[in-house]
Amino acid sequence: MSAISLDHVGVCARDPGPLHAAMERLGFTLTPVARQSGGNPPVPLATGNRCAFLREGYLEFLAIFEPGLPDNGLSRFLDRYEGMHILALGMEDTEGNLRRLRAAGLDIPGVAHLQRPCDDPEGRLAKFERLPFPDAPEGRVQLIRHLTPELLWQERWLDHPNKAVALDECFLVSAEPMESAARLSHLAGLPLEPRPGGGLLLRLRQGRVSILSPEEGAAALPGVVPPDLPFLAGFAVRTGDGNASVRRLLGGIGLREMPDGALLVPPEAAGGAALVFRP
Repeated sequence: MSAISLDHVGVCARDPGPLHAAMERLGFTLTPVARQSGGNPPVPLATGNRCAFLREGYLEFLAIFEPGLPDNGLSRFLDRYEGMHILALGMEDTEGNLRRLRAAGLDIPGVAHLQRPCDDPEGRLAKFERLPFPDAPEGRVQLIRHLTPELLWQERWLDHPNKAVALDECFLVSAEPMESAARLSHLAGLPLEPRPGGGLLLRLRQGRVSILSPEEGAAALPGVVPPDLPFLAGFAVRTGDGNASVRRLLGGIGLREMPDGALLVPPEAAGGAALVFRP
């Protein structure tokens, strides 16, 4: 009973238009807008998203579409900064993980249910189960299980002009990296290990999470300045063509060459989160 994957990360904004336009400029194929609902029975929320589904994992671009409706706490996150506020680890056994987390002393009232439209011709809704880490200062940190993955990972949405194929890594910068790392280890039910180059690493069956001090974050993501701490600073995706398409499409936006052949997109061009393309 543990997390199995880096399921998705979420970049958040108050205004959906500029965020979604920025991600399309970066070469991602986005799904249609999906307004969200939550609870049991479900009620409409103020929020909606577009996503970039990859062969492994996905990227969520979440914003407020209808101010005044419940927004599931998104405004509180946006008051800190616009950028990445969601880190979701995939799980297979919801009830087993709930028992494990409760036995470890976490106050989780139960399974949270979400559903949203997914442009399905039969009108079916994508459905999820999630277990959030309560009041995590790092953001909306959670375990998630997809009940209808076939409705989301559709072939028509998996081909991206930038040739992105997998969500590879999430970068978390914290003034108290040991405390942040302990929370993530607690949530995932997995041990931590030293990260090459500094920091701590939560390694999953698919993907990983790096937990870094501000100094380690500056080394891993050069030029990225945290607006607040803790800070979900950025994420890395792997491409299927050695970054050739990224170089062709994005050469004019100030890509930064990394020592390992990766290319860094600065936060101001990627919705407030650093984006690393890996060959």
